Amino acid sequence: MLACVTAKKDPFAALEALRDKLPPGSPPVVAQKKTPEAPARAVVRLEKKGRRGKEVTVVEKLELKPAELETWCRELKQALGSGGAIEEGAIVIQGDHRTRLGQLLEARGVRKVTISG
Repeated sequence: MLACVTAKKDPFAALEALRDKLPPGSPPVVAQKKTPEAPARAVVRLEKKGRRGKEVTVVEKLELKPAELETWCRELKQALGSGGAIEEGAIVIQGDHRTRLGQLLEARGVRKVTISG
């Protein structure tokens, strides 16, 4: 049996020689992700009425787009370890989290956080 051995030729070897002849280029431009500006204010309040005696913390006046509101709701729920939802443009978190929510909102860049009792 004869073994047929063929020498493999690198198809990129010719391109390697041409690379040195190219003029130096500028580094690739990386598009910076635009960070959305945080809302100017938020109102945090406790609510029991109409919820069968259960307490919820409501965050209002954020004036965010619906997609951003969903993201904020999800991230706040994860940070607090609690459930919640969006109702009529407000974030509703299960339980009394007024003080912690105030700190979280300030950390996210909200300039004025009003906590009502």
